[in-house]
Amino acid sequence: MNQPWSLSLRAGSRRFHPQRLPWISCAEKERKFIAAIILSHPPTHPDPIDPSSILRLIASPARYFDTGTTEPISFFLSSLEELLAWQPNSDDDFNICAVPLAQRQPPLHSRRPRTLLCHDMRGGYLEDRFIQGSATRNPYVFYHWRYIDIFVYFSHHTITIPPVCWTNAAHRNGVPVLGTFITEWMDGEKLCEAFLAGGEEAYRAVSHQLARIAQHYRFDGWLINMENALSVAAVGNLSPFLRHLTAQVHGAVPGGLVIWYDSILESGTLRWQNELNEQNRVFFDACDGLFVNYNWKEEHLERTRELAGQRHADVYIGVDVFARGDVVGGGFDTNKSLSLIRKYDLSAAIFAPGWVYEHLGEENFLQNENKFWGLLEDYLPTHSICMLPLATSFSVGMGTGMFLAGKEEEARPWYNLSAQEIQPLYPERRGQLSTSCCLQDAWCGGSSLRVQGTIPPGEERVAIRLFSFQMHAPPKLFLNLLYKMEGPHGDDFTVALELTTWHSSRCHGSTVTVLPNEDEPHSRHHPRLLPAPPPALSRLLAACSHGAQGWTSRCYEQELRGCSLRDLSLLVSRQQASPQETSFSCLLGELRVGAVHILTAWWAANPATAMPGADGATFSSTGAGCGQRGSLPTAGAERDSLPALVAGWPQR
Repeated sequence: MNQPWSLSLRAGSRRFHPQRLPWISCAEKERKFIAAIILSHPPTHPDPIDPSSILRLIASPARYFDTGTTEPISFFLSSLEELLAWQPNSDDDFNICAVPLAQRQPPLHSRRPRTLLCHDMRGGYLEDRFIQGSATRNPYVFYHWRYIDIFVYFSHHTITIPPVCWTNAAHRNGVPVLGTFITEWMDGEKLCEAFLAGGEEAYRAVSHQLARIAQHYRFDGWLINMENALSVAAVGNLSPFLRHLTAQVHGAVPGGLVIWYDSILESGTLRWQNELNEQNRVFFDACDGLFVNYNWKEEHLERTRELAGQRHADVYIGVDVFARGDVVGGGFDTNKSLSLIRKYDLSAAIFAPGWVYEHLGEENFLQNENKFWGLLEDYLPTHSICMLPLATSFSVGMGTGMFLAGKEEEARPWYNLSAQEIQPLYPERRGQLSTSCCLQDAWCGGSSLRVQGTIPPGEERVAIRLFSFQMHAPPKLFLNLLYKMEGPHGDDFTVALELTTWHSSRCHGSTVTVLPNEDEPHSRHHPRLLPAPPPALSRLLAACSHGAQGWTSRCYEQELRGCSLRDLSLLVSRQQASPQETSFSCLLGELRVGAVHILTAWWAANPATAMPGADGATFSSTGAGCGQRGSLPTAGAERDSLPALVAGWPQR
């Protein structure tokens, strides 16, 4: 991202950047600071000093930088005055999301019940506030994005602007992100009186600023949470405020959302209803959805479903994972709450899933996290990819080391959700199959995907679904997989990919085996292994015949006609038939799927150009996500054509 305030100062071989320089607030420190820069930068140096850049840095608000480390940070606003005074500022350009919201199926506006995830952990803005990441061991990460429709970053600061790392990670996986506008207690009453009881001009100014902030930082809207009583004058303007805010957000942010929390009644009384009813319906009608409080019973759901009518998917029934108050189920019993919510075809709002991390501890977090979401799997409809190419190294945005081309380049903990790659489905079959994050070995980044399971007696193979698709298949697909078998008996297995397509009667495979399934209207295709690169894809396939550091790289092609892609699975087979149950463990380091005609056309038109990603990244020869992230491509038609369609494909 281009940053107009950046300094370019060299002293010997050392380069200075504003995000690495200390926050200086007093005149004495300013003089010493400027003197130090000038003394270390002789007049004969080829890079001149820009005094205005230094002065802009010194005058920057302290909230943009961490006072302890001087690192750039994501921040919040604490008052109505700060909100109304906010203006776009180049000093915090690094807080702007760099990843467009990926498309998925079904879209958010479908009538299918949704799942909202509300992240509330220890006050917020922890290690996730550091824009450039941190050296945190055992951090909290979230990676089950395929189950989630909306992500809310929650804190008790008045205006919670989501840390950009969360927006980057969520957008890369197709999930919109909401910030939080909250008022509480007596201070909240005063704040609400100031802009709601003040008339139309006041509340319109607030809604205008909230929409501008979402637009500027490129997140997707707001959760409005007012947990204080309102005067008659203030509550009279609450519904008009929500309507105006919703209209402003819709106009400023494509697909933007405003969701209201169940707290205040139409009379202005603070009283949680635990349902949609006639006392809070006016606020539901004024925005995109209602987040219902957590202390509901089944009769609340029944009444809510009846009153919501066709907008039943816009009612998000709250589930507190900490199980505070009189709730149906939390913790590892959260599935009990989800079961009832889905019975009435309502959406769910899972609050504080960090319970897994906070309550059960950090050391076994990844195992407990997979257990938690595995228990909810039956009640969480998944989302499908609807655009190619797909390219991922499976990194979850943290690690105990940094890997490049299968080799550990640096052995130290790191955490940066902006570096999280597209995440798979993480299927679980209790006792037979598990997928998990492996931090001990990776092809690129900090982690790989570990697939463990058993092949039942008498069976030849097992298929593990990695990604769901909902899109027309191109005439020919190219696929690349990097994998590594674990354990002493890895040679007893073969690994391949399996594609499942819809409409078997109209789908014809070429040069592949098509296995019809009589139970469902789809076909299975086993892509053909490419022993040598075709001339048209020679640059892409230069490394297909070998891996490194024990990793195996395999490339495949698949011709299809009249098909729609449904699933992509990993196929693990025995080398020899056996009447015994056989266990296996396999690491996946990289997966790429793309349309051959798009890739060849791009390289023909751009023979000397590196492949830009859909999120503005440029990728090196080491694999998806291993290159340096550059600035966003120029907006326009080209952004949505070839460059976006070849996201994540490296040059070989």
